[in-house]
Amino acid sequence: MPTLDDILENVGEFDRFQKQTFFVLCLLSAAFTPVYVGVVFFGFTPEHRCLSPGVAELSQRCGWSPEERLNHTVPEWDGRGASFGSRCRRYEVDWNATGISCADPLGSLVGNRSAIPLGPCRDGWVYDSPGTSLVTEFNLVCEDSWKLDLFQSAVNAGFFIGSINIGYIADRFGRKFCLLNTILANVICGILLVFVPTYLWIVVLRFLQGLVSKGCWTAGYILVTEVVGPKYRRTVGILYQTAFSVGLLAFDAIAYAIPHWRWLQLTVTLPSCFFLLYYWCLPESPRWLISQGKNDKAMKIVSDMAKKNRKKMPSHFEDIKFEEEDVGKQSPSLIDLVRTPQMRKNTLILMYNWFTSSVLYQGLIMHMGVAAGNMYLDFLYSALVEFPAAFIIIVTIDRVGRRYPWAASNLVAGAACLVTALIPEDIHWLKVIAACIGRMGITMAFEMVCFVNTELYPTYIRNLGVMVCSSLCDVGGVIVPFIVYRLVEVWHDLPLIVFTVLGLIAGGLVLLLPETKGRVLPETVEDVENFHGQSAPKAKKIYLHVQTSEAAHD
Repeated sequence: MPTLDDILENVGEFDRFQKQTFFVLCLLSAAFTPVYVGVVFFGFTPEHRCLSPGVAELSQRCGWSPEERLNHTVPEWDGRGASFGSRCRRYEVDWNATGISCADPLGSLVGNRSAIPLGPCRDGWVYDSPGTSLVTEFNLVCEDSWKLDLFQSAVNAGFFIGSINIGYIADRFGRKFCLLNTILANVICGILLVFVPTYLWIVVLRFLQGLVSKGCWTAGYILVTEVVGPKYRRTVGILYQTAFSVGLLAFDAIAYAIPHWRWLQLTVTLPSCFFLLYYWCLPESPRWLISQGKNDKAMKIVSDMAKKNRKKMPSHFEDIKFEEEDVGKQSPSLIDLVRTPQMRKNTLILMYNWFTSSVLYQGLIMHMGVAAGNMYLDFLYSALVEFPAAFIIIVTIDRVGRRYPWAASNLVAGAACLVTALIPEDIHWLKVIAACIGRMGITMAFEMVCFVNTELYPTYIRNLGVMVCSSLCDVGGVIVPFIVYRLVEVWHDLPLIVFTVLGLIAGGLVLLLPETKGRVLPETVEDVENFHGQSAPKAKKIYLHVQTSEAAHD
């Protein structure tokens, strides 16, 4: 009896029906970009210094150039304004006093410049930026700079909690139900972010946005891989992630055109309202319906698929069901992820690789940002490097499988981090090239872990498995700033050594996973336990019972 994948070969593995589903879900993937990396533009910190009353008038009276004004009135100014004193302290003098010398204003006020007291920025700050951000609106600098970290941590906390809860909803109530509800919640939170006046409410809404948005993206990934045939599953999985990279380019261009964070937030949120139309555009996953015992609905979707693809069903059929008649609906459970040896090994290795991918991916961006130039160009370069990574995966994954390219990408990323750390600082261009190679390697690993994760779990628990394992990605996102910014104070390249160790271990662990190339998606835990076997698993499978007209005549 043919399996569901066999039926897809007849009604179309990646024809008009699947292409339409794939396209609309790719739009959803691209729209996730502002939530995941929005802090780059929403929380941009421009060069700043204390606002000192009377300085602007004195500068105008004396005819100072901008550089002269900074040299005369800003403490510890070294031409770049990079020190804590120049940004967060001001001279405790009265700039409105009479008799101030334009040639040596501080000397005329106190005599001995070294004795001038410094104080905090009581009257706010001056920002060298034509636009606005969370930082400039709420003065998230100096003693309050930690509040920007909290803004980003709130998103990752939402990702972490939502990974499990939204994953359970998608496995319990369906992919489509999960998508529509999380899209609606994400739109509401995104619009409210534009209008709330306080920092506290912004953090709360950012947390709620993280709670639903990552689960929405992952549910879309699961759905798009479940409606296509096995020949195209890996390609659509990779391209779905590449759509996120396209979203990076679009977000960069929009942020460049709209340098005000509230207008930017509104601009990137409003298009998501159209995703609610997916109620009429998207099907439910037939694999999920079958795993829940909803055979009639699954049969209808398969029939609609054949009609849309202008294909004929292979024969009249009665039902889609498990080989064993007494098998009922299966409900997802966290215990199932670690109940059996192979499931337990898969889960632990996948969790570690999600963690490592997040730490290296974000950590390399942070480490290269130490000598950042143009913010928009830097963001552009970091986005462009993801496209060759996707191309390499597509070219190699069908020829050599999933496991070896995935392991190699982790090993290359780890080795590139070590090479970057060992290259002297005066050969900066070579360090940049080595770091870019590491970024490309970890980008490949990040795409591979998301793709292979779906192939190592049975249908009824697939979405929950991906959500639970990927929650370690959010844990990595929370701690990576501490790895980078604390260790860099000890030695500038010490974070790269940590990345090297993490990457090399991840590459070795990947080799312990089974190869999924050309394998049918597992439907039960028994299928997963038999994945290392030479032949396809003979445990419970989903079959389409076919009754041909010829057989009926016999």
